[in-house]
Amino acid sequence: MFIMNQKRIKEEKVNQLRNGLTAYAESHELIRLIKRDIQKYELSVHCDEAPSGCWFIPLHNESGNAC
Repeated sequence: MFIMNQKRIKEEKVNQLRNGLTAYAESHELIRLIKRDIQKYELSVHCDEAPSGCWFIPLHNESGNAC
C-alpha cells in the first residue's frame, strides 16, 4: 500500500491556492492543515465543506479569508 506524505500533499494544495487554482481535500487532518496555512499566509479562500471533503476556492480581488 502506498502512503502519501500529508505534509507534501498539503504543500501542493496550498501552492495551488497561492497560484489561484482550486484545491480539494478529503481527510479531516488534511483539511485542518490546509486551513492553518490559509490563515498563516492570509489567503483569500472560500471553503465549501461537505461530509465527503472540502473544496478550497481562491477569491480574487477580496481581502481576508472566508474559511
